Amino acid sequence: MNSIFNERPDRDRLPDDLTPVSIVRQGESAIVIAWSDGMETPWTAIQLRDQCPCATCREKKRGEQKKREEKGKPPSALPVLTDAEARPLRIESMNPVGAYAYNITFSDGHSSGIFSMALLRGQSRS
Repeated sequence: MNSIFNERPDRDRLPDDLTPVSIVRQGESAIVIAWSDGMETPWTAIQLRDQCPCATCREKKRGEQKKREEKGKPPSALPVLTDAEARPLRIESMNPVGAYAYNITFSDGHSSGIFSMALLRGQSRS
């Protein structure tokens, strides 16, 4: 049965034989993912957090962009940061989600993003 819900765009797919073989910490706030074809993809915690694909982060980005477009300038009020947000961002854990993604928990408490292998490979980086 063919369903649009089972289909993903090509940019979200990797060949079946292309998989991470290791994930190594680089200091407190970065990782390097080694792939089965020998390529390595470095990520900082900030880069990953900025690429978070969860609905909350997508909506937040859309809202921030809409505000900038409407006003033409950044908001004048200063944001209030929680203690966790004021500390350097770290990757606390990475857990596989099936064979297609990882769930990443960050030191600011955020943990709802499911990062596809294609995104982690760097194919979807903007």
